Amino acid sequence: MTRFCDSLPAPRLLLFDWHGTLVDTHDAMFSAMEEMLPQLEELGLVDRLLPESQCRTADDARLVRYIRIFRRLHPRILAERRVSRTDIFNAIFGDDREARLVAHRAYNDCYRKYFGQVKPFQEGVYEYLCALQEMGIKLAVVTNRNREFLDKELATVDQGRWKQLFDITVCADDVTRYKPDPEVITRALEDLGLPAGEDVWYVGDSYVDIVTANAAGVSGVFYNGACWEAGKVDSWFSHRDAPAAILDSFEDLMDLLSLLQRSQPDAFACSPAEVRPRAYPPPTPPQPRIEPDWHPAVVKLIRPAVVLFDWHATLVDTLDAMYHAVDDMFPEFETLGLMDRMLAPGDSKTPEDARLVAYVREFAQLHPKVKADRKISRTDIFEVLFGEDQEAKQIAHKAFNHHYRKHYGNVAAFEPKVKEVLQGLRRLDIQVGVITNRDREFFEHELAAVDGTGWTKLFDVDVCGDDTPIRKPHPDQLLLAVQKLDYPPDPSVWYVGDSTTDVIAAKRAGMTAVFFNGAQWDLPWLNRIFPGTHKHPHKPDVVVNDFSEFWALVLACEVGPP
Repeated sequence: MTRFCDSLPAPRLLLFDWHGTLVDTHDAMFSAMEEMLPQLEELGLVDRLLPESQCRTADDARLVRYIRIFRRLHPRILAERRVSRTDIFNAIFGDDREARLVAHRAYNDCYRKYFGQVKPFQEGVYEYLCALQEMGIKLAVVTNRNREFLDKELATVDQGRWKQLFDITVCADDVTRYKPDPEVITRALEDLGLPAGEDVWYVGDSYVDIVTANAAGVSGVFYNGACWEAGKVDSWFSHRDAPAAILDSFEDLMDLLSLLQRSQPDAFACSPAEVRPRAYPPPTPPQPRIEPDWHPAVVKLIRPAVVLFDWHATLVDTLDAMYHAVDDMFPEFETLGLMDRMLAPGDSKTPEDARLVAYVREFAQLHPKVKADRKISRTDIFEVLFGEDQEAKQIAHKAFNHHYRKHYGNVAAFEPKVKEVLQGLRRLDIQVGVITNRDREFFEHELAAVDGTGWTKLFDVDVCGDDTPIRKPHPDQLLLAVQKLDYPPDPSVWYVGDSTTDVIAAKRAGMTAVFFNGAQWDLPWLNRIFPGTHKHPHKPDVVVNDFSEFWALVLACEVGPP
């Protein structure tokens, strides 16, 4: 993908971003981010997340949605490890500088526990930097990292060999504003006594770095160490703000300087050929995340006449209230006689389930990772803990409801287009309903409150947890719903839900099970929670990752197979 502007002048100064360009600090960075994001609520930042409609790209919108709901990084970001915390904060807070500043400060507090885990981003960085220095090019680091972190990492990487290579370093706390504000670059130029111009290059690995370079009046050089596809990089920039060059490795940088030296023979103290180190390999692309693919199942599905939806974590987000109530109820398990009724380790579906049971039994609380993930519902939790013990689950649900009364009321659409999808289904003459383990007192309040106007007129039927003697994963609620609609329980009834409980209920009812993968599990994990074994036979008929995929699925069935 290497390319550059024909009029690009040779550099007299190379400014480098730090993380993701010169060094790899992903382990420390992602550890700090995963610790910081669950604090968004107490930091007052949840309501300051950028509305999805105002996000720069569809990927940014999905990131905002995922962080709003789960307070974690999107699994694709964790799998690919390509973006920085600055990219993330700019994507989720936009132009809200105060929110970004609060987030950066909270991140730094977490990063202190992890920083020092640093290595060259690609093999040979030190040798390439030495060659650049011998060519008479001034070198500097310009970073959103705080001084305490950069100095420690600079002294650590490659046994501290890099410290003498840079004429200056400028950090976020040396200035008043973080990138993409150009102050870090203008400060470096002031301290070096140099004017801005195209012969100053800022080499960075992100969209934010190029925006910062353009704002400072210097040449932005995009270092594609993360191995983004060409079309992806091109999609970030317009013709006006495109990078002056795109390079895939430091070897490419040397190639570019050699080309410039031919047309600008006096640009360097010595030619690149005289000092160039042996060629080092470029960075390797990240391992791809294995996404669940729903397309092969399309031709097997019957056009829906009825679509029933789960409520929580499918149509709406009520996670804050749910997890607060779960936290409140676990200390009562001993008094309620539930500790001794939990599954034995050998009866759990997965090793992860067994560990969850063991942790609750020992500490009377959820494992911190489960709470951090925010991906499973109380119904799933009770299924993991008690299996087929219906009485124990009923006791647990009753205790949960007691505590949920203190927290419920805050409810938001899971995605911005949910209401439009529900309305679209009705325009297709498809009957629409809700099946939820939520008790009716809570559901009716949330149904009237969602979106500020309520969705009470969007559903032909609703069945709550206290409308039947036994809740999901038993099929009674789904069967009651179609009975009310005077429609048979067959595969033309789709049940859309986000949990294993929902899939089991649908399959037991003889309906089509649509797994709504809002938590963005990858395919290996889905195969673990839906193993298709004799003991756990139920698998979804289809998986959709969001409502745009769901809508496409419905329309595909409308048209029918070719």
